[in-house]
Amino acid sequence: MSPINLVIVESPGKVKTIQKYLGKDYLVKASIGHIRDLEEHKLGVDVEHGFTPEYVVPAQKKKVVAELKKLSEQACTVWLASDEDREGEAISWHLRETLGLPQDKTRRIVFHEITKNAILHAIGSPREIDMNLVNAQQARRVLDRLVGFELSPILWRKIQPKLSAGRVQSVALRLIVDREKEIIAFKPEPYYRVEALFRPEGMDIKVKGLLDTRFGSEQEVSSFLQDSIGATYHIQSVEKKEGTRSPAAPFTTSTLQQEAARKLHFPVATTMRVAQALYERGLITYMRTDSTNLSSLALNTAKQFILEHFGEAYSHPRQYRTKSKGAQEAHEAIRPTYLENTAIEGTTQEKKLYDLIWKRTIASQMSESRVLNTAMKVASDKRKECYGIQSVELLFDGFMKVYLEGHDDQEPDQEEVMLPDLRKGSLMQEEGISAQCKFTAPPPRYSEATLVKKLEELGIGRPSTYAATVDTLTRGRGYAVKGDKEGQSFLVTHFSLKGKEIKSAQKKESVGAEKGKLLPQEIGLIVTDYLVQNFTNILDYDFTANVESDFDQVAEGKKGWSETIASFYEPFHTHVKQVLSDHSYSKVSREIGTAPDGEKVVAVFGKFGPYVQKGEGEKRQSASLGKGQLIETLTLEEALKLLELPRTVGQVDGTDVVALRGRFGPYIKFGDKNLKLPKGADPLTITLEACEALIREAGSPEKASRQTLAEFGDIKVINGRYGPYIKQGASNYKIPAGTDAASLTQADCQAIIAASEPTKKFKGTRKK
Repeated sequence: MSPINLVIVESPGKVKTIQKYLGKDYLVKASIGHIRDLEEHKLGVDVEHGFTPEYVVPAQKKKVVAELKKLSEQACTVWLASDEDREGEAISWHLRETLGLPQDKTRRIVFHEITKNAILHAIGSPREIDMNLVNAQQARRVLDRLVGFELSPILWRKIQPKLSAGRVQSVALRLIVDREKEIIAFKPEPYYRVEALFRPEGMDIKVKGLLDTRFGSEQEVSSFLQDSIGATYHIQSVEKKEGTRSPAAPFTTSTLQQEAARKLHFPVATTMRVAQALYERGLITYMRTDSTNLSSLALNTAKQFILEHFGEAYSHPRQYRTKSKGAQEAHEAIRPTYLENTAIEGTTQEKKLYDLIWKRTIASQMSESRVLNTAMKVASDKRKECYGIQSVELLFDGFMKVYLEGHDDQEPDQEEVMLPDLRKGSLMQEEGISAQCKFTAPPPRYSEATLVKKLEELGIGRPSTYAATVDTLTRGRGYAVKGDKEGQSFLVTHFSLKGKEIKSAQKKESVGAEKGKLLPQEIGLIVTDYLVQNFTNILDYDFTANVESDFDQVAEGKKGWSETIASFYEPFHTHVKQVLSDHSYSKVSREIGTAPDGEKVVAVFGKFGPYVQKGEGEKRQSASLGKGQLIETLTLEEALKLLELPRTVGQVDGTDVVALRGRFGPYIKFGDKNLKLPKGADPLTITLEACEALIREAGSPEKASRQTLAEFGDIKVINGRYGPYIKQGASNYKIPAGTDAASLTQADCQAIIAASEPTKKFKGTRKK
């Protein structure tokens, strides 16, 4: 076989496209990410000798390594073409070291887009592996392993087995927990928001004005409405001001994640998966970047497109400066590789994300929009308060012709309306006044996108880590869940004035309801509180950002990586030993109140999660907290409701049907079967007839083996045809007899998996 040019990329998705561009003289193969890493089940770092990493090739990568080694020995030149970030640089270095590649036939090449020009340019301008970037990646990997390896066992001993801590994940969790504590401490205050409908004299249009004063009581608002009967209104002032709006910068990783969440409702992980597919197809530039820079080619192409399709007035070429704290590597922003391609073929998600990226890129090179802002004040002859009316007139759309950036948790107080040309002193006819009771709102919980935005603002983590951090918190560890939160309901009185008649009506007002937000679970609060109390610096936002800055200095060759680790590790390790010397268990409990029978009611976090307990000894009664319930906010009424369970509903075929509420929702127990209740069903009120229907349905062949009771990442608790079991990946595990499957926590499942062997799969014989 004649010598070949072997090109090694990270992802199999790139192979076909790059092979097409390079032709038959090159062979393109994929390493499929990292080919070696720190050993999984031990520290894997030689602390005594400069924190030297102890790398191993995982079993699942041995075949890939063997193939690449064989091909590299036959090659005349090996081109290492992993991604251009620190992780990619480290992958190239690992390939060189593991495959034993001689320096004289090894070339490192990088490209930030998969186009023919970019690939051929990379081949024409190879470089050496940048060991500063490699060392920055090694420093991150080693430090994260040291922190996780030393902190996690403390959590196992002090709180619960199988927990984990991480340098970035624990700080991200703290953000979620701190916000939840703000919300718990927040006391909603009522206020009255007063609006009036006006008709300019002699005109057949109506506009809404918002009073510049909020009233705090029914008495105040009633007095105001009484005074407003028969009032005369006029325009007290008119202010007109021309303004401009500028387009947003081209996408970075975090801004793409945020905008895809706002406009496309994509989870962070989905955005990165779809962007990866677009990149590998050669449709967009590299999707892990914190740069807003565009190449001169992209700037010129965008200018030409805008001139041809919109005209000279819409063209405004500009280069943006990266503002994110600790931005690294001279990458380019995320943009289409060919701006003339306004649409692509692909999945619905790919088309939507590409369209978003294309519009953002083009808009960034377009002119500012011009608007005329008009602010009016409408005054009464009977009260000093004024109504405000805001008007916005678009004079020139500019970039808004293509794209307008979204916003998070934005609830404007005033509507933007188009107004006729009204002058100071003009009379306004009042057409009705409404005074609605509202409540001050707590700060919003984080969504995936707003958490990423906050991490970036604080300089915590980097583009390549955001999605993984969110996924670890929500799926991997169960410290937080993505879900909806019901608001607190209040009975309020609304008032209205029509003519001379004041009316009132009672309605329910909800405060604090949210959808699709990150909700900390009890274990997340407990772990965070413990770490903040005992490892303050690790959970400090500035400290974590400063560590990232240290990594940046390693990447720039200004700091040695092992010295950077040493300065952190020595005091950290000493403190870990001090904490471990204290053998006390970190128990969390809170007295809720006293039950009607005089027994004390407490909420406790125990070995199998949070529960509520009434009484002691033989009279002791307990029940698990429901999904979304926290020890910190549980009320006595909620606790007593929980203690009404388990409830015997009746009998079906001579067997008791018992309704319960497990940590992961309500279910019924029928013999040795646990059946999850449908959404909205209440175990306290469900009828025997409804339970029987559920039991009969579960007994049918098509329903007998597919009911999921709980899910933790790749671990599921399934109620199968022959009883409940645990499924992890392709393996199934028996649940010990007498265990309540519906109440199993993630830690329980992991303990069962660790202590048992997978069940053997039955292989039937086929008749010949």
